[in-house]
Amino acid sequence: MLKRSAFVLLSVLALSACQDEVGSQSWCQDMREKPKTEWSSQNAVDYAKNCLLNNEVGSEQWCKDMDEKPKGDWTANQATSYAKHCVL
Repeated sequence: MLKRSAFVLLSVLALSACQDEVGSQSWCQDMREKPKTEWSSQNAVDYAKNCLLNNEVGSEQWCKDMDEKPKGDWTANQATSYAKHCVL
């Protein structure tokens, strides 16, 4: 039973690691192609926040906006995304 639980947990983690980062250009494109009836309310909020304003995570404008935002106001996800997309 323990082996099966560990396998299920690892499978879920592996599959979630393959998903596009919320707000990224590829995520926005996927959302544009996905029927609106399949969106969650959080998907709609994230889409409006990141995709409608052409401020996709990792875009030049997003990096510039993050540079202007106090580091103490960043979420852990924003800090990770900034390091991933804007520093390198």
